[in-house]
Amino acid sequence: MREDESDTGVRLPSIPLSPLRAVLRRMAIAAAIVAAMFALVAMDLDGYRDTADGKVSLLDALYYVTVSISTTGYGDITPVSAEARIVNIVAVTPLRIAFLVVLVGTTLEVLTRRTRDAIRIERWRARLHDHTVIIGYGTKGRAAIRTLLENERTPDSIVVVDPQPAMIDEATADGFVGVVGDGTRSHVLNRARIGTAREVIVATQRDDTSALVTLTARSLNPTATIVAAVREAENDPLVRQSGADVVITSSEAAGRMLGVATQSPAVSTLIEDFLAYGKGLDLLERAVAPEEVGKSPTACDEIVVAVVRGREVMTYADPRVSTLLAGDRLVVIHVPPPE
Repeated sequence: MREDESDTGVRLPSIPLSPLRAVLRRMAIAAAIVAAMFALVAMDLDGYRDTADGKVSLLDALYYVTVSISTTGYGDITPVSAEARIVNIVAVTPLRIAFLVVLVGTTLEVLTRRTRDAIRIERWRARLHDHTVIIGYGTKGRAAIRTLLENERTPDSIVVVDPQPAMIDEATADGFVGVVGDGTRSHVLNRARIGTAREVIVATQRDDTSALVTLTARSLNPTATIVAAVREAENDPLVRQSGADVVITSSEAAGRMLGVATQSPAVSTLIEDFLAYGKGLDLLERAVAPEEVGKSPTACDEIVVAVVRGREVMTYADPRVSTLLAGDRLVVIHVPPPE
């Protein structure tokens, strides 16, 4: 299996089982098997013979069960009657096998889990398309995922890539598929099925890493929408040249918000309201309705703040969008209905 096809590093969400609970469960099963076998022997003590004194007591029966169930079998106590031998064939031997299965249960569980995970991963690969790949599960990555979920995206449509196993453990605990690895490596992004992704969000900690991740992602998927975050505005052109459709300058955006808040707290509150989706005023992008074609943006029912024509974003006051055309997309202020 080639490196880019390996499932190593892919982690699917699962319900963790406490190690203590797993051990206690195995011990309970083993004790139940011993008790069942002891009960079968105790019901027919006369059917067994002890080479020491010829008689079998309850203590002898318990001794016989312990040495027999562990397949030690010293031969000092043996079934002699037809009924006892039938019980050994029909019940004791299956119980002995079941007890051995419990003893090697850890190994079997590991093998079973690996097989089960391999099957789950193959099923996941087969149905995964038009998904969103989040590269970086830090503060920015988590915030992006929260917004996607608020916009009716489902957890199974999101794949997280991060080089730190602890971050991927958190992602899978939150219900997302995680891939451990460096997002600048092609084989790591291929594990996240980036070739069939619809959107890629680059939320790494360093701007140079963001540029490399964007370049790699764009080479693997020429059509996906790639959104990248950078800390410094001077790195914006570099990341755009690497293939990003949208670049967000996080540090300068935060600085501008701080400046606005000092000069106009009301404006700052309004901007914060726009950023919190579903909690007040929302900025939405939608296709122009057939009845809106040929009209001015000001004639629409909703407040239009921009028009997207092709790949160009123009404000509502731009003379080129005085008449809306079929195929335009509108950025509008959505006011939720009163409760």
